[in-house]
Amino acid sequence: MMVPHRIVFLVDVDNTLLDNDWIQRDLKSHLERMFGSIVRERYWSILEELFTELGYRDYLGALQRYRAEHPLDVEFLAVSAFFIDYPFAERLYPAALETLKRLRTLGPTVILSDGDAVFQPRKVERAGIADAVSGQILIYIHKEDALDDVERRYPAAHYVLVDDKLRILAAAKEFWGERVTTVFPRQGSFAHDPKVLGAFPPADLTIERIGDLLNYDFSRLLTNPRRATSSTKVMQ
Repeated sequence: MMVPHRIVFLVDVDNTLLDNDWIQRDLKSHLERMFGSIVRERYWSILEELFTELGYRDYLGALQRYRAEHPLDVEFLAVSAFFIDYPFAERLYPAALETLKRLRTLGPTVILSDGDAVFQPRKVERAGIADAVSGQILIYIHKEDALDDVERRYPAAHYVLVDDKLRILAAAKEFWGERVTTVFPRQGSFAHDPKVLGAFPPADLTIERIGDLLNYDFSRLLTNPRRATSSTKVMQ
């Protein structure tokens, strides 16, 4: 049986470490430039349909579904090069990798993400995130439904979960209770949607950017993790 760690940091990818909204804008521009607005709109419609079905954006799945609708549109397959060659490292938020490095000095730091089986792992690798955490990466279909597996792999007295989605943070709080400190970086579209913000309880800690964790004092968590959870704070 594995000996539990004192503390484990779990860090999301999209709009937490990586500006996924920027990537989406680049993809939309690429699609319109290469194939026109009609193709772009249809692809994006399929992408949103899959998001509703799956809970994450399956870019390659949308490509496959578009291909099934338009089997003679062989030129559209060139869009796969966008996903393969995209410069993900250039879309990291400032101090993202430095923050991971700092967290690793305090405890095991694990990427906790969800997404498809091809594009998401490549994104994490190409951005330099995989190397920053020495390959400690967990990618699930729905990570909020796999927290028991996370705990099995990384048992800990306390967890710190950093995620831009309050829905995920709320699920972790329900699962782990006082054993988790939830951190909400206000980055990306979900983090600024009033409807989303009003639908879930606030996180234990709210920060404006991932780099704010570089200077955050985690001493209370390290000395007494079960009593360290406090009301929401906003770091400037």
